[in-house]
Amino acid sequence: MLSQLCPLTDYLFISGMKALQPDRLRCAGITHIINCTMEVPCVQMPDMQCTQIKVSDTPGARLGVHFDRAADIIRQVQQKGGRVLVHCVAGVSRSATLCIVYLMKYSRMSLRDSYLFVKSKRPIIRPNPGFFKQMIDYEQRLNGRTSVTMISLPVGIIPDVYREQYDNMVFVNPTRRF
Repeated sequence: MLSQLCPLTDYLFISGMKALQPDRLRCAGITHIINCTMEVPCVQMPDMQCTQIKVSDTPGARLGVHFDRAADIIRQVQQKGGRVLVHCVAGVSRSATLCIVYLMKYSRMSLRDSYLFVKSKRPIIRPNPGFFKQMIDYEQRLNGRTSVTMISLPVGIIPDVYREQYDNMVFVNPTRRF
């Protein structure tokens, strides 16, 4: 899954850095890449444009300041008939966040619906809680309401869309004798 180019729409793809293989990108018709890493340099290929949004995958990183820019780039590529790949290191947090934001802004989907849609196409996504908080704030600005809330659990503060995953986790106490 980490090395797959996952199509979200006919023009929007998400992946981790392992999918950045020239033949694979050409075969998928990718014309633009949004690289949202600090760690990975932009792919240099003829007839392919790359935009780098340097941000770390930490809850305190300010990815939200790039939401509109990234969404607008995706929209422009789509309007020109191109295809865009949004990637980070693993295709789990940063790239997923930017794809979710695009769907919120231009497909008029709620944050909850955008998250569930992207997760249905790439099940391994899991934007970090800091990015989720920024998406909640963005949804409030876009729509005047929010569809996801942050909740407090023993593991910390997480978005309510992670509640079911948390409830299904098995916790092991290493000091307990069996």
